[in-house]
Amino acid sequence: MAPEEIENAVRAGMPEAVEDLKRLVSIPSVAFPGHPAEPVHEAADLAEALLRSAGLPEVRQIPVEGSYPVVYAESPAPPGAPTVLLYAHYDVQPPGDPDLWRTPPFEPTEIDGALYGRGAADDKSGVITHVAALRVFNGSFPVGIRVILEGQEEYAGERLEAFVEHNPELISADAIVIADAGNPRVGDPAVTTSLRGMAAFTVEVRTLAESVHSGSFGGAAPDALAALMRMLTALHDDNGDLRVPGLPRGSFRGQAAAEEDFRATAGVLDGVSLVGSGSLADRLWASYAVTVTGLDVPTVSGAINAVQAVAKARVTIRIPPAGDPKTALNDVVDYLRQVTPWGAQVTFADYTMGSGYMAESGGRARAALNAAMERAFGQAPRDVGQGGSIPLVATLMRQFPAAEILLYGAEDDDASIHAPNERVNLEELRRTVTAEALFLASYGEQ
Repeated sequence: MAPEEIENAVRAGMPEAVEDLKRLVSIPSVAFPGHPAEPVHEAADLAEALLRSAGLPEVRQIPVEGSYPVVYAESPAPPGAPTVLLYAHYDVQPPGDPDLWRTPPFEPTEIDGALYGRGAADDKSGVITHVAALRVFNGSFPVGIRVILEGQEEYAGERLEAFVEHNPELISADAIVIADAGNPRVGDPAVTTSLRGMAAFTVEVRTLAESVHSGSFGGAAPDALAALMRMLTALHDDNGDLRVPGLPRGSFRGQAAAEEDFRATAGVLDGVSLVGSGSLADRLWASYAVTVTGLDVPTVSGAINAVQAVAKARVTIRIPPAGDPKTALNDVVDYLRQVTPWGAQVTFADYTMGSGYMAESGGRARAALNAAMERAFGQAPRDVGQGGSIPLVATLMRQFPAAEILLYGAEDDDASIHAPNERVNLEELRRTVTAEALFLASYGEQ
């Protein structure tokens, strides 16, 4: 197909693609513990149907131990053509506080050219990118196609790593497209060449057999919440740099957004400073970061006058691409043990870990993607890092060292992924679909 034919086919198919995305977003496929399993399976069923509609001859669901099924599809390569693996995930983050959403999180709503809803960007836009790009070819694909759509990336993506290691014959490809990334801004094309790894754990502090009256015992009885707060604040110095030994600052050769743009995107309030040292690129893409992502303590509305006996926190560590998640996790846990006050009893549990990623120099697939994105967006893509983690990527690198891994997608930095009011810009989605279809055609002709 000529590039103009591909572009016209994408435009003609976008109304159907947007309706399909709405159907996906309306399913609350949260794969976290405590959430119902039925919607996740419903999303898998719909993803399977969408891949069938794209003309793939083999589509099926494959069980994953301890997780939700992989939706798998395959079409053999034409003689002499390479094979491309397409990845995305159909599960989503929990919506959080519904009062913070301007529209209901699972009622997809179009506003000013964007579709709002949980998962609209992360990563159901990735599912639709693959489906809409494949539909362009009406079942006659220029390359071999393999597709894996994952069902528990947001909570326990490491479970797919074992699946990949045990089923290499289903996954192997010359190029691997991960549609779970995006551009710094709408219309500013980028390819992600660096991902931080991650580790996370839960820390529990106990000081008393049970909570006691703060009037009768406060001032002498050790407060578990106060102990936990002291431990967590000890992780950073007054500038916001980490105090944990063994976690040095790194450097990234690329350039991040300007500080004023970053402040606006992050919603930093007037008069509030950024934290840490080094360039923004260094801090966001090449250095360690530790964030407290949850606390189990009495709420303000439910507070009583008591010294707390127990307090818990969930802590996440972001790790530079070359860093080792297990070492970093051990460093942070050991440090928290050292700064635990008053002899409080502290335990650590619920560990998760995933490695980072640094791209090698680009080859034939990257050259084809560069040309495709330049045509779709009107300018050549640039290399960027991402502070987030996709643990599967490191596994794919180890398992298939000769494959080129390409990360891009429709999730621009203003898409509010993992936050209230998540949205995908529909024009950005169209450009991303166009780029993928152009890439598949060009890569197959080289």
